[in-house]
Amino acid sequence: MKTWHYVDPQNQKQQAPESELPSLIAEDQITPNSLVWAEGLTQWTPAGQAIGQLFNANAVTVGAPPPIPHGSPKKCHEVDYEIFGDDMQIVEVELDPGESVVAEAGAMNYIEEGIMFESKMGDGSKPDEGLMGKLLSVGKRALTGESIFMTHFTHRGSGKKRVAFAAPFPGKIVAVNMAESSGELICQKDAFLCAAFGTEVSIAFNKKLGAGFFGGEGFILQRLRGDGMAFIHAGGTITKKELKGETLRVDTGCIVAFSPGIDYDIQRAGNLKSMFFGGEGMFLATLSGHGTVYLQSLPFSRMADRILAHAPSAGGRSQGEGSVLGGLGRLLDGDN
Repeated sequence: MKTWHYVDPQNQKQQAPESELPSLIAEDQITPNSLVWAEGLTQWTPAGQAIGQLFNANAVTVGAPPPIPHGSPKKCHEVDYEIFGDDMQIVEVELDPGESVVAEAGAMNYIEEGIMFESKMGDGSKPDEGLMGKLLSVGKRALTGESIFMTHFTHRGSGKKRVAFAAPFPGKIVAVNMAESSGELICQKDAFLCAAFGTEVSIAFNKKLGAGFFGGEGFILQRLRGDGMAFIHAGGTITKKELKGETLRVDTGCIVAFSPGIDYDIQRAGNLKSMFFGGEGMFLATLSGHGTVYLQSLPFSRMADRILAHAPSAGGRSQGEGSVLGGLGRLLDGDN
């Protein structure tokens, strides 16, 4: 039986036996404009010319579109965006009429006239989901420490309108095109800010005990699925690393997100001397495999610890703020 090579809708080269061509055509994996090649052809040829008879037969015998494969992401709304600011950023999302964006409760900074918003249980990625499914989604969000409601912003007017979302603490907002990230991203549980409607926001369990206890991200992570734009936020500066089979060792708590092809674990930070006196903690997180990794330079919890450690009102150590009077000066100024 002849083997056919074809270019799929994701512009990837695939191959299949000739007997599977009708089903691939029915599933729109091969269209009349798809390039195909098989033994006997001198070059890649549009499928409509090389196997045109199969399209004619398919048009007669197929009376309904093929079923959507189980687990495939729903089509997300296509939104434009712009990120403003440096360390206290906002992301401004531009919506066409009928387009929507979902966000964490309280993340909205401003909206233009014509955009309506509504708090709902869930992200709306499964419109046919029943009550039990919605309650299960709410329970999952409660485990991540997020609000049980998400806010849906929909453009009900005409023209292009904008809605902006603000970062909750100093850091960076990263725009992720989910279609270019294998359709899935695993994030730390408070990284999600907002996303195009249709993006599924759920949870992922860290199955490795060591990584769950000592990795800094805990056992419960966020999972984003979709094929549109999603926006995540983290502290300090965010760097993007592409791993191609390498292993990256990271300070615990500095992992923001990674793609499904990355294996996440922990290992000891060197020998006993390094573990106790090196200042890097007892363990390091390890990331290995093939995929994308996002890292943050300053986790919010670490920044908060530093602030509390130097807050005199909380019993922290005073630095005198450059004054020769130190605490006495604050007392005279009424700051104590």
